[in-house]
Amino acid sequence: MVDERLDADWVRGWCEQADAALAELMQSFRVRHGFAPGRNVVVLGAEESHKATAALVELTPIPSDLTTMYWVIDEVSLPDVDSGYFIHPASTVAGHFREYGAVQIDGEEPALVFAGDGGGHLFALAGSGRVWRSTTASWSGQFDLAAATLQEFLEGLARRINSQL
Repeated sequence: MVDERLDADWVRGWCEQADAALAELMQSFRVRHGFAPGRNVVVLGAEESHKATAALVELTPIPSDLTTMYWVIDEVSLPDVDSGYFIHPASTVAGHFREYGAVQIDGEEPALVFAGDGGGHLFALAGSGRVWRSTTASWSGQFDLAAATLQEFLEGLARRINSQL
């Protein structure tokens, strides 16, 4: 179990930095790539997303870092960063949980899928705080370690945004 938990102020700072980098990326995107960018945004949490987070917590025990993240962020959509990255809103996570359940990863508590990439791979956060990535576009396949913490996962997304500049 990870001793340090995700800090809401750190997540807010990550959002500000990601927004600034995305704004810079979008300014030159059409010229660099020859086509218009998709909707690349970090959507901050508000009353509706807070209600969705509370409903998700009532539905299933979720890692506290995910609760912290969803209190600050509603969703992240980065279709033009690498092959795309998407942090799903809490309401979508709840719907997926109802349909598919938690992800079973050997040696871990059941993990909750909270994100995906443009290739259909899934990202799941386990109770240990570790983030896992599916090796295929499947809820029931193999998952490999993607990041030691949710903060490390978000830092990786920031590096990917900045590498596109």
